[in-house]
Amino acid sequence: MLTTVFALQTTLGLAPLAAAQPLDLGTRRELLVDDYLIERLSGGATLRMHAPVPREVALVADAPWEGNGSLYATVLQDGDRYRMYYRGGHYRLTPQEYTGTHALVICYAESPDGIHWAKPELGLCESDGSTANNIILDRLGTHSFAPFRDDNPACPSEARYKALANGGTEHGLFAFQSPDGIHWSLMAERPVITEGALDSQNLAFWDAARGEYRAYFRDFREGRDIRTCTSPDFVHWTAGTWLEYTPGRSGELYTNQVLPYYRAPQLLLGFPTRYVDRGWTPSHEYLPQLEHRRIRTGPSPREGSAVTEGLLMASHDGVRFTMWPEAFLRPGLRTRDTWFYGDLYQTWGLVETRAALADAPPELSLYASEHYHQNDGGTVFRRYTLRIDGFVSAQAPLSGGEVLTRPLTFAGRRLVLNVATSAAGSLRVELQNPDGLPVPGYALADCDEVFGDFLERPVSWRGQTDLAALAGQPVRVRFELRDADLYALQFAEE
Repeated sequence: MLTTVFALQTTLGLAPLAAAQPLDLGTRRELLVDDYLIERLSGGATLRMHAPVPREVALVADAPWEGNGSLYATVLQDGDRYRMYYRGGHYRLTPQEYTGTHALVICYAESPDGIHWAKPELGLCESDGSTANNIILDRLGTHSFAPFRDDNPACPSEARYKALANGGTEHGLFAFQSPDGIHWSLMAERPVITEGALDSQNLAFWDAARGEYRAYFRDFREGRDIRTCTSPDFVHWTAGTWLEYTPGRSGELYTNQVLPYYRAPQLLLGFPTRYVDRGWTPSHEYLPQLEHRRIRTGPSPREGSAVTEGLLMASHDGVRFTMWPEAFLRPGLRTRDTWFYGDLYQTWGLVETRAALADAPPELSLYASEHYHQNDGGTVFRRYTLRIDGFVSAQAPLSGGEVLTRPLTFAGRRLVLNVATSAAGSLRVELQNPDGLPVPGYALADCDEVFGDFLERPVSWRGQTDLAALAGQPVRVRFELRDADLYALQFAEE
């Protein structure tokens, strides 16, 4: 799998080990997607970002009411049904003009497995004299529409699905609600968020870990950037706060795609689009579809010169994000359908799908746009896959490396790892007291060697996995890795 090395901000010159305040993990799963848990990497150990694997085309927006301006898709898993929402639009690009051929609409697709998608005839909105289409909105809110299933325990059934949307004569984001994800109505007559540029996919969700609704929206600060705000009821929102980035913002950010990771909802992951415009350079002469690229520069130079790609970032408080500076989703070795502005916009949402191998566990699927603003067809949404929890791993070569956590406390009974090794590789674990001394019985030499590839593998010391006697006590965890990847850990109850 393609990887990228992330330069940790953690330094080695820290205060004495015993002075650090322990992190309380409880029984939560924690991903090694940043240096939140990590005190020190040594030997050959690094944090490495893993690139999603491109799969089949999931959906082509080629209906007359869709087209090459279809974008800003949302994908969510709702019980045994997968839902996709996306903007339908089409634009005519010539050296003289860049104009829409029909009004923007919001479209809906369904899938039984996240792989095979269909566009149902909903009969809700008219297009070209017929309601035999998959349109759910055709007026207000059709620039971008980002729905989610609201799992707030206090949510009434008529508002089980919610969305922020813009598009209309009044600037701002409108709040929508639905009992079924298909039939939508306004929660308030006026926009509920009005600050910011908002000319992108703006979204919100129920943040169960913090007990509030949280929104992320587009604004400008030395280029395209992101703000966030919160609400107790989805209608009344706080003023926006700019996101903070470590080690820094990696270019202009077009979309944000922030969501709570479903297996560790205290962790917020973002999949923003990086927008890069160098102006026209000699290298543009070698990129795909030179003739079409030149046509696109006529009405708007950036249409031909700008390119977009996917990024990855993570936060533990919703405001401060660790941003990986290298691309999470590159345009790739392609000859026509990427390397343009509007391509590789990652959709909002991660879903579990069956693996390509029959005997493998489920994997994560995400989707991204291709073929945007091409004159010969509609936007394409391609599926990509990734190992569950597999965004980033602590990795070491066969020669070895170590990871040492910050002091922490836990409430579970056993340590469970998402880990992969080679046949010759291995992982061992040592539990230490805050001063760095091994806890008797849990030293590295006591640990039973772990090798193999597992989403949930318990660790044992001389055949025993039970850690109940250490629950609530501050410990450090030392991992010794050899040709191994460690993705996530959890002190689980069972």
